[in-house]
Amino acid sequence: MKIVIVCDILGKKNNGTSMASYNLINFLKAKGHEVKVICCDLDENENKEGFILLNKINLGPLNKIVKRNGVALPRRDKKVITEAIKGCDIVHIMMPFPVGVTACRIAKKLGKPVTAGFHCQAELISSHLGLMNCKPFNDLIYKLFYKRLYQYCDAVHYPTKFICDVFEKIVGPTKHYIISNGVNEYMVSKECEKPEEFKDKFVILSTGRLCKEKSHMVLFKAVALSKHNKDLQIIVAGQGPLLERLERFAENKIANKPIIKYFSRSEMVDLVNFADLYVHPAEAELEGIACLEAVVCGLVPVVSNSERSATKDFAITNNNIFKCNDPQDLADKINFWFEHPEEKLKYKNKYIEFGEKFNQEECMNRMEEMFKETLNKRI
Repeated sequence: MKIVIVCDILGKKNNGTSMASYNLINFLKAKGHEVKVICCDLDENENKEGFILLNKINLGPLNKIVKRNGVALPRRDKKVITEAIKGCDIVHIMMPFPVGVTACRIAKKLGKPVTAGFHCQAELISSHLGLMNCKPFNDLIYKLFYKRLYQYCDAVHYPTKFICDVFEKIVGPTKHYIISNGVNEYMVSKECEKPEEFKDKFVILSTGRLCKEKSHMVLFKAVALSKHNKDLQIIVAGQGPLLERLERFAENKIANKPIIKYFSRSEMVDLVNFADLYVHPAEAELEGIACLEAVVCGLVPVVSNSERSATKDFAITNNNIFKCNDPQDLADKINFWFEHPEEKLKYKNKYIEFGEKFNQEECMNRMEEMFKETLNKRI
């Protein structure tokens, strides 16, 4: 197949959307498909075969916010987009943003089948405007997504049943496929000795961009409240605008200075294999691949029960879940796992087994099938 993938956001591999895009692009190329990628002109994408680069859009005073989040947004160029789509078999759009919407309209005019991924939870936008908890506003975002893009798609890819149900409850049925973005095969359970500096510490790992909806402050407050505070070591794999705020809070309230930084792929594999507990406090989460990466390695998780988070479905027992935005309840769960190492060992294998269904190659095979089925229906 000749496939055009349209990415309004594709750059540094510091967010789930970019990672999902790269994984799909690389898989399809490896399977022998001809793949063109329409995206923004970021350094990460320079000199890559098949990448069609658009200029960055100037958002004026909003440029700082966009840059702070590690992304750049492309300017629509109808001529370039049309030329890219002309000779393709199918167009897949990653986000319901301007370039994706424009590509959909052009593809429809050219008679090309269009599929789209659902990778943008409404709260991802509303949280930046201080409206994350305003349901009417979040509903409006979803209605706009549907009106501008998803109603025209021949198929819609949802990474979780959770987000499919949320969206369809608001806009009605769509021609959907529910397929996880999957966990890469390099994330495996292995024996990994804890580094010397952590030998006498109970290491709590958390991941994700340091932003409001990911709720890292809840974890920090929970550790401050824990009766085992002096024995706990927080490691956060992530970057983002709330870094300084988290560091300021930790200065006087957390016994061991949290480690907050970007980790390489190999470092992350070691990290999830020597850590003692994984905590995912996010209030809004469309899938939570980072949590799944920990789970498939057997790292026992504690996740928020937020009704706006898919990760609540990863809880096997009551001790794997805590009340959303409740630091004391999270502290109680951390205390439980600290005090019951035999239980943690027992659930390690259960979580490895739980994670088997998220094998990335299998998930990508299903994505390939979605493209084939959609194309065959149009022939």
